[in-house]
Amino acid sequence: MEMNIYLVIILFVIVGHYLLYVVVETLNVRHTQNDLPEEYEGYYDAEQYRKAQNYLKEDTRFEIITNTITTPITVAFILISGFNLVDQIARSFQFGPIFTGLIFAGILMLASQIISIPFSAYNTFVIEEKYGFNRTTVRTFFLDILKSWLLAAIMGATVFSTVLWFFGKAGSWAWVYCWLMVVLFQIVLTFFAPVVILPLFNKLYPLEDAKLKTAIENYARSQDFKIKGVLEMDASKRSTKSNALFTGFGKFRRIVLFDTLVKKHTVDELVCILAHEMGHYKKKHIFKSMLKSIMTTGLMFLLVSFFINNKGLFSAFRMQNTSTYASLIFFAFLYAPINMVISIFGKMLSRRNEYEADAYAVATYGKPESMISALKRLTVDNLSNLTPHPLKVFLSYAHPPVLERIRAIRGMSQPEQ
Repeated sequence: MEMNIYLVIILFVIVGHYLLYVVVETLNVRHTQNDLPEEYEGYYDAEQYRKAQNYLKEDTRFEIITNTITTPITVAFILISGFNLVDQIARSFQFGPIFTGLIFAGILMLASQIISIPFSAYNTFVIEEKYGFNRTTVRTFFLDILKSWLLAAIMGATVFSTVLWFFGKAGSWAWVYCWLMVVLFQIVLTFFAPVVILPLFNKLYPLEDAKLKTAIENYARSQDFKIKGVLEMDASKRSTKSNALFTGFGKFRRIVLFDTLVKKHTVDELVCILAHEMGHYKKKHIFKSMLKSIMTTGLMFLLVSFFINNKGLFSAFRMQNTSTYASLIFFAFLYAPINMVISIFGKMLSRRNEYEADAYAVATYGKPESMISALKRLTVDNLSNLTPHPLKVFLSYAHPPVLERIRAIRGMSQPEQ
């Protein structure tokens, strides 16, 4: 079997990523501590703490098994000319390059999604069910999949076909037009998603708790933070896990609270959580994150422009014909390590932003103990890992470990009011 440098690099990236993942996750599980951290006394009892550790171990074990199955499938698919077979099927319809590309990408995406369904089902209906998180019915599970496929088909096809058109018509400037188009799409989607996409999966309704609503609105007003409304979301139809989020920009901003969050936290804790999210806006973290995304998207399209119809790359995938659409997909394998490095720096920035948002919440709402108790309840309710391995944090954590966040909050001088 003939080898080339691109095939060697791609196999090294795939296998290397898998081995790194296994090592990091194994270290993370072994880093768990049997003794409950003193900070969490009164929040976790011994049985709950063991449950959280068992959840981490079982979930990690399953993820490693999943990757151990899917990684060889990916490698085998490359080596047995699977991509070429899909390309021949796509070309057999004898459409133009854009529709052929859509068929090619569509078959690959559909196959990938179908393979992932059994793993997702086991995670939802066995592991999440065992630890008391799952509320998803079989009907909701499959409806979510179908809705996701429909959205991916509509939005993915729109972006992918436009990228193909630019690379077919715009010559050496194609990557710039693709970059600008994708950035514009991301900005539009930011406004479009909360209004159209989110309601496809969850019901949103006005917050019924008058006391909480008033406290949130008063705090937002004190910070000159305009919001269109405070909504509650029926997250409990899928899981008992808790969260909160902001949607939209400017005067269209809305606060969305998971119903599971509202049921488990005090008014002060909830306002602290939202003050933290507001801190991201006030500290311009959202803008900086968007700017980083814009720059990395530009870098990606610049690099991909050098690999369009690269014969060596196509030879690595055992392809009979070159095409722009396959070039985009094959480039993703080469871009993976670059994306990983960018992601590491992005997560470092994100962890720093979390500390700043915590500081903003404490400084403006003035109740550090409420912020600490909110963090504790969130981690207990979600059975989060209290003692992750430093390498796991470095590579994967967008938030600092909760005990480090609590120590930072305790170090602030803002008194409880």
